Amino acid sequence: MTALPMTVRAEHVAPAARRPTPQGDTHDACRTARPAREGEPHAIAADALAAGADDIPWVLDRCRALVRPSLEEAVGRLHPWVGEMAAYSFGWCEVGGAPADASGGKGVRQALAVLGAEAAGAPGRAGVAAAVAVELVHTFSLLHDDIMDGDGDRRGRPTVWKAYGTGPAVLAGDALFALAVETLAAEPGGARAMRTLSVALGDLVRGQADDLLFADRPWTGPERVRPDEYRAMAEHKTGALLGCAAALGAVLGGAGSETAAALDRAGRHLGVAFQIVDDVLGIWGDPGVTGKPVHGDLRERKKTFPVLVALGSPRGGRIADLLESGDAPETAATLIEEAGGRSAALTEARRHITAVETALAGVPLAAGAAGELRSLLGYLVRRDV
Repeated sequence: MTALPMTVRAEHVAPAARRPTPQGDTHDACRTARPAREGEPHAIAADALAAGADDIPWVLDRCRALVRPSLEEAVGRLHPWVGEMAAYSFGWCEVGGAPADASGGKGVRQALAVLGAEAAGAPGRAGVAAAVAVELVHTFSLLHDDIMDGDGDRRGRPTVWKAYGTGPAVLAGDALFALAVETLAAEPGGARAMRTLSVALGDLVRGQADDLLFADRPWTGPERVRPDEYRAMAEHKTGALLGCAAALGAVLGGAGSETAAALDRAGRHLGVAFQIVDDVLGIWGDPGVTGKPVHGDLRERKKTFPVLVALGSPRGGRIADLLESGDAPETAATLIEEAGGRSAALTEARRHITAVETALAGVPLAAGAAGELRSLLGYLVRRDV
């Protein structure tokens, strides 16, 4: 394996947790999570998707352990300085290259790619190149998003542009994007995989553009952001790469176009549900669970789904005044809930979770992997990820 940049080496990486593989269908082997109380954001997960949520951390660990060596090898091919920035973004090192064991995220997209291959009947290793490519693209998008949004911290550490500078962070993001393309192009069936990735990338850029433009549009009036526009933005910005991850794994696992398309649809609907649940948590979530300040999204005047629904109600003018001034977020949260924003958001999330299950039920998938895939999808809308 190619050495990691600077002083980061594989021997410094803590081994992933290991656990015997469950026998039989995952749905039979998994424990049932606590039933959600009515009105809780995580109550939106359908029973079929919520099954086995307690086992998901192990599934994520298993998939990360499978993908990690290839991800390290890919990053090791970069220019040493650029590779150090990439390693920093993954939590593998500090600025300057000293080894670190910081959070690099849970590896959800990696897991979707591996499970996509397994659901298509292939071994998990068939989806590793897809997992590497999607993880590289995801990290590339985060590096650029942090610059565009002016975010100075991510996962408890300075963002790459804060740690290394704006220009270097842009360069590192570009390098990760190029590396993702190189990774897929080298695979058998790479041309088909590249087409799948390119569609997702186009949608991701479209969603990011819409999200940036939403910030400058008025709260009320004919130019205000509509819930259906927000839904399309969430599918593109969040859902496209989730769907691409599962579809790419299936493509490299030899799946037909119908199966890959179904997994892509499932991921896109998941992205919308995940984003809307995140919106609900951003207003009404418990800070001790979410890690976000209470009413944080209202203080930042974000145009989230519950807000957009409420702005279309008779209380919309009053809510808009409160959001524009930044005053009394507690009052704004109450008015948004009374205007139906919270209930409409949960209903919309439920609709997309149902669409996820419909997409998965429409194609033949390997039973054990399909069970883990369903559990992972349910987990994403039941927890802060």
